[in-house]
Amino acid sequence: MNGAGIPFPGGNLQNPVLLAAGTCGFGREVSEVVDLEALGGLVTKSITWEPRAGNPAPRVAEFAGGMINSIGLANPGVAAVKREYLPWIRSYLKRARCFLSLAGHDVDEYIRLAASLDDEDGFQGFELNLSCPNDQSRDGAPFALDPVAVEAVVEGVRRVTSRPLLVKLAPNPPAPREVVAAAEAGGADALTLVNTLPGLLLHASTGEPRLGAGRGGVSGPALRGVGLLRVQEARGWTSLPLVGVGGILNHHHARSYLLAGATAIQIGTLSFADPRGANRVVKGLRRFPLPHLSSGATT
Repeated sequence: MNGAGIPFPGGNLQNPVLLAAGTCGFGREVSEVVDLEALGGLVTKSITWEPRAGNPAPRVAEFAGGMINSIGLANPGVAAVKREYLPWIRSYLKRARCFLSLAGHDVDEYIRLAASLDDEDGFQGFELNLSCPNDQSRDGAPFALDPVAVEAVVEGVRRVTSRPLLVKLAPNPPAPREVVAAAEAGGADALTLVNTLPGLLLHASTGEPRLGAGRGGVSGPALRGVGLLRVQEARGWTSLPLVGVGGILNHHHARSYLLAGATAIQIGTLSFADPRGANRVVKGLRRFPLPHLSSGATT
């Protein structure tokens, strides 16, 4: 991880470790406990056009294989992000790369978000969160499960920005190869693999859901095998940079994603148990680098 860094859309990363969307707010929320400038970068909480209060509590529950969450895209909305959070990002983040996560109910919301934010400074690009429920024309199913919907969102955003687009895909599409091809055809610059897996936890005594919204997204160690599979598969289908996510608890897990074909990785659930976990992963990779990381080349 020395020399010129790791080539990546939007500029070289000083190392391959980023914080995943939804786990670090907009950076400011964790800056007193996490050395953000020692990381490759971060992806912000997903931004929607209007403020969203999110789902009813409880929103997070643990189990032996990790955790399940249903936050409901709680965020202050794009106007507040521009007014209250981007100034901090511009002034604080100098070496770490920042990508803004965008989420929408329909294609138009993604396009409006990207167009509204495109002229702002302080961030490198966008990560499109395509695991949100979409408009009723597709019965509310997540965009990421449908190649046609994926291409429509990516292509629409591509028309209004030249910034790098990371496209975050689901772990469970019926046709994963077609979804990867659709994201690339739409104009993706990199793929983030994977988002959480749908799941449910129940109270053993009552059978009631442990989350206020019922079902949620599974993350943590239980997701690692799925994430690695999707990264390795996608490496055989595309030459786009891949960002591996899912169940990374230490530098050994990070290395496995890099060996599977990822250019970079994101830390998610680990940050809740160990806020400085991502910094520890950076140090571990520095002690035991892969040859392509030492030379500054991508996988």
